[in-house]
Amino acid sequence: MAHFKNILLVDDDPINNLINQRLISKVELGEETREFLSGAEALEFLDSLNAEDKSLILLDINMPIMNGWEFLNHYQEKYPHRNDVIVILSSSIDFLDRIKAQDYAIVSGFLEKPLTIEKLSEQIDSL
Repeated sequence: MAHFKNILLVDDDPINNLINQRLISKVELGEETREFLSGAEALEFLDSLNAEDKSLILLDINMPIMNGWEFLNHYQEKYPHRNDVIVILSSSIDFLDRIKAQDYAIVSGFLEKPLTIEKLSEQIDSL
């Protein structure tokens, strides 16, 4: 299974973040897992990282202030040379959201909440 320097949980729901953080710790995907309640906070954190360090970003799309789509647009503009893995993790069941996610070359996958070890493992193994 892949190993990441950092795992970023970008979701405005602290309960989801707590549950997902515990689940991720069981899979041992990365050295450090951090949670961000907004896309802007996650982008600011990315500024502090070494560009060569590969991160896994689990991104919710339905958030206030900066939604997941806006995060992806900013990410593409600001970090064209980063090699992170971005997986959308959303409660959206709208098929159009899956289609829209495919328009972003930087998005590696789309998972529906709730996150499970099986879903996460399959997604990471498919990379």
